[in-house]
Amino acid sequence: MEPSKTAGSQVEEAGSRFDTLLLISAFALLIGGLAAYYVLDPALPKFARLLLLLASVAGAVAAIYRTAIGQTLWSHIQGSRVEIRKVVWPTRQESLQTTLVIAVFVLIVALMMWGLDASLLWAVQKLTGRGA
Repeated sequence: MEPSKTAGSQVEEAGSRFDTLLLISAFALLIGGLAAYYVLDPALPKFARLLLLLASVAGAVAAIYRTAIGQTLWSHIQGSRVEIRKVVWPTRQESLQTTLVIAVFVLIVALMMWGLDASLLWAVQKLTGRGA
């Protein structure tokens, strides 16, 4: 049993080293693509520089996808897509009714705040003798 644990840890360690190299290369691709976009400004048209930048981003995404972190992230994305499909979205009528209730509530609170502000202004003016 001991040899298999050792072999597994060696594979894990090699995988993590490979993951580190892939992450470093992905970061280098992103930085290189951004640098090329700005450095090659006078030499290449904007469309060609944009394609170069998009190619570097695609290469970085591909490199990250091959790592354990990328695989975990992709599984989370797929899981969230499954959860989004489970959401029960409101109907148009429910949305309109909710919006109307919110608008009425906001109007009532605004009138209450205006009344409180006006009464406090009147009280302060009476207390300070500045009222008309």
